[in-house]
Amino acid sequence: MLGAIEAGGTKFVCAVGTGPEDLETIQIPTGEPRETVAAAIEFFRFRRDLRAVGIASFGPVDLEPGSSTYGHITSTPKTGWRDFDLVGSFRRELALPVGFDTDVNGAALGEARWGAAQGLSDFLYLTVGTGIGGGAMVNGRLVHGLIHPEMGHIRVPHDRAADPYPGCCPFHGDCLEGLASGPAVRGRWGRYASELPPDHPGLALEARYLALGLATWVCTLSPRRIVLGGGVMEQQRLLPLIRCELAALLNGYIQAPCITAGAEQYVVPARLGPRAGVLGALVLAEFAASQSAGAVRGGQTLK
Repeated sequence: MLGAIEAGGTKFVCAVGTGPEDLETIQIPTGEPRETVAAAIEFFRFRRDLRAVGIASFGPVDLEPGSSTYGHITSTPKTGWRDFDLVGSFRRELALPVGFDTDVNGAALGEARWGAAQGLSDFLYLTVGTGIGGGAMVNGRLVHGLIHPEMGHIRVPHDRAADPYPGCCPFHGDCLEGLASGPAVRGRWGRYASELPPDHPGLALEARYLALGLATWVCTLSPRRIVLGGGVMEQQRLLPLIRCELAALLNGYIQAPCITAGAEQYVVPARLGPRAGVLGALVLAEFAASQSAGAVRGGQTLK
């Protein structure tokens, strides 16, 4: 059995199992770090058959294994969690290998294993909700770098005459997240995206902004599929609008049949819904267990 944690800004989803069919979960409200982590540890403590735990966490986080702050939540607006050693807390208390990545990378792993990206070595997962975040898989590996990719904070064209809304990102104002996240939609129109009628101009504007982001990643990462999740995407009118906008922005330059034929199989909805993150954390636990077993077989000392 494996343990999994989707560490979110509002709740921790903790689970044990091997996949979607046998997953046992609980939810813990995200309060102060020590109390929240203690409640999660209690869920796992007496599971004698656990091989490892995976954590898919809100961030920003330090994912660099050689760093002195690896496994820490870093510059989050949630001040109580800033610089908190999330991985170390579970490792010390449970004495198990711990896999770690961002919440959106976790969701991407879940969709790759059991969802809309099965069988693909190159794809993009984007969540559009309270924030906007993306996870990219290239050649079968999640993209990491200096830190983790912050796709929600790319800059997109903002015509202030057509859209005077200034944006809601506290760092950048009118980045993609500032213009197209759930709070941006509500801040501009006074309603959630799911509450807007099908002919509301806000949906066309939202589709335009999201397609601008997708066009950038199509040209730079060349994903074989784009998977869209998050609460904003529950507005069913958005997906066909995004596909049309993306085709218009690419303007025939990317000559791939899956795009030129209408993109119905290229830009697709996530399949796992709210379970994508915790299922991805299960995959992280599997990776950690495998690495631990390999290190033991090689006679190495585990960190």
